[in-house]
Amino acid sequence: MATTKRGELVPRPPKKIEYELRFATSEAARGWRDLTSTIRNAMTDTRDFLTSTPLTTTPTNYRLRGELGTIDRGGEAFERWQHKPTARGTARVWYFVEGRTVFLEHVHTNHRTRRSERDDDADTR
Repeated sequence: MATTKRGELVPRPPKKIEYELRFATSEAARGWRDLTSTIRNAMTDTRDFLTSTPLTTTPTNYRLRGELGTIDRGGEAFERWQHKPTARGTARVWYFVEGRTVFLEHVHTNHRTRRSERDDDADTR
């Protein structure tokens, strides 16, 4: 068992029905950190939404369409989703779901187009 220290952050234990959140790319981890520092409450709500109902379509959470609607990872195709942390803001979270895990692929502070597949693949190796 790992040794804990006084003052160490207590991790929130997930409920059995919740999805696990993981970063699919290092870019997503940086983006998550950036957004959390600017819109903390909205990102807390985003985390709650993605761990409980990531496959629910709402005005701020939906599947992407066309060529952006699918992502290939490890020879398997997954539906790509987009979540807007705020209804009026420009921040976006792109993710896909595998089993009970939500993989955050891109987390942007503003709406922009996706990088090339080559760059995406390099981040996941």
